[in-house]
Amino acid sequence: MTVGFGIIGCGLISKFHARAIADVPGAELVACFDTVPEAADRLAAETGCKPYHSLEAFLADPRVEVVTVATPSGAHMEPAVAAAQAGKHVIVEKPLEITLQRCDAIIRACEEAGVVLSTIFPSRFHDVGRLFKGAVDQNRFGRLVLGDAYVKWWRTQQYYDSGAWRGTWELDGGGALMNQAIHSVDLLLWFMGPVAEVRADFALLGHERIAVEDVVVATLRFANGALGTIEATTASYPGHKKRIEIHGTKGSAIMEEEDVVFWQFAEPEPEDQEIQRKMAERTSGSGGAADPAAIGHHGHARQFADVLRAIETGGRPLIDGHEGRRSVEVILAIYLSAETGVPVRLPLTGDPQLSVRQSGVGNFVRERH
Repeated sequence: MTVGFGIIGCGLISKFHARAIADVPGAELVACFDTVPEAADRLAAETGCKPYHSLEAFLADPRVEVVTVATPSGAHMEPAVAAAQAGKHVIVEKPLEITLQRCDAIIRACEEAGVVLSTIFPSRFHDVGRLFKGAVDQNRFGRLVLGDAYVKWWRTQQYYDSGAWRGTWELDGGGALMNQAIHSVDLLLWFMGPVAEVRADFALLGHERIAVEDVVVATLRFANGALGTIEATTASYPGHKKRIEIHGTKGSAIMEEEDVVFWQFAEPEPEDQEIQRKMAERTSGSGGAADPAAIGHHGHARQFADVLRAIETGGRPLIDGHEGRRSVEVILAIYLSAETGVPVRLPLTGDPQLSVRQSGVGNFVRERH
């Protein structure tokens, strides 16, 4: 049986969705829609699917059973809710949305409609992510004491100037943290567990004409007592591989992109030797460190296959709406702490009211100093 997929939003990320759908057995891209008709027509010409210039007509197509939402981050809610109300299963590109209220509206609409909802975080489906998560679940690290995520990337000024939505609070929802580093934030939470408190600072240092941060540093206290750090930037030339470190009383492991670069435990297992041997055969490139188009689509394909499994079995996908909401909540807490200069405890009771959303990070930093 073939399941029909439709894409809403035909910009850069839609091409990765289309390639991933083509790689999933039993999946077929049958339609696409964009508010810019030419964008839909281009993607349709490249993939052979049917272009729609009306969301209503797109959602009325009975062949479309699963909708992937690839619009700008702050424009995920409206099409996702409409798709759910039309009875379509929904996959939303990260972040699920840029406020908790908008995240909750998507989750509620999908639950009320009885459709599957998944938030795109392909790194969880990479072999190295599963390897680290397995070691955590097997308690190989002992007591977790420190978890760190570093995303030190480079984006040109032209990258931000190329789209009016880029670098805005209204549609990007934030800068280096919300847009680029959210994948690593999600992995860190997956490995380390919930966050209890954050302290942070941010700045706009390397770019012009954007309202959001291009540098952010945060310290975390996890619910299990462990500490952690997040460092993210899009102003670090020439761009470096993203890195996650997990440390515990019985072991430590470090990944860069999709490679293991350190793996050692007090109680060795037979497979450790093979993992350490493969460390010398690193195959990952620099990913999106300097080029947003230089990412693979294999993680997306595995996630789409997981969604099909959930649909067929009536189960839950690995990353549902609630899982997708977690990273957004932590990022919003970091932004709130950076603006106020005080620790912020989680869970949040509502969406932070950030004055920086009106003035911009650059103005905020200049005024503060």
